Amino acid sequence: MKLKQLDGLLGSLQQSENPKIELEQYPTGPHIASRLLYTAENSFGDVSDKVVADFGCGCGTLGLAAGLLGAEHVIGFDIAAESIEIASLNADELELDMDFIQCDIRNLRLSVCTDRAIDTVVMNPPFGTRKKGADMDFLSMALKVASGAIYSLHKTTTRDHIKRTALREYNASTAEVLCELHFDVPQLYKFHKKKEVDVAVDLWRFVPNNNRPKHL
Repeated sequence: MKLKQLDGLLGSLQQSENPKIELEQYPTGPHIASRLLYTAENSFGDVSDKVVADFGCGCGTLGLAAGLLGAEHVIGFDIAAESIEIASLNADELELDMDFIQCDIRNLRLSVCTDRAIDTVVMNPPFGTRKKGADMDFLSMALKVASGAIYSLHKTTTRDHIKRTALREYNASTAEVLCELHFDVPQLYKFHKKKEVDVAVDLWRFVPNNNRPKHL
């Protein structure tokens, strides 16, 4: 599947009409989502025939992109029941088989959801502006769960902190910024003064240290 085709399919997905600011729910745009998954597959082979987990899946954009690119099994995790409901409808619309689990990522127990190790984690975690450290909670768990690689979006201003923490505290084998992107934040909440704001984000690829078991 070509990048433009993937972008077009993701652009048709239904999004939540009532996002929750306390969860920092901002939809992952089709351009960024398609670029993330296309890079993961075509540069590293981390999607096709892999078990892929979408952490904080929201309405399913990243996970469904993985399914469109040939993932063997995709599991979406989100704390919000409404998001999972919409993501399930989106999966049906695309005729993709994707499983969903409602849970808090911080309390994830992998053994109850799959009998095979997760190869790749994809995620657009909370930036951590409302709840400090929320982004790092996602990254910490992803590095415990993934057996192959993690692809994640983080604010460019946190680049040094992300790399230092991933390598020193979370035992990542490698932490690499693949590219810098512009994340379009639409006017979703009352405190937003502008119709749209561009936030500079890094697309990261982390490789976990595989010297420890991945089932929790």
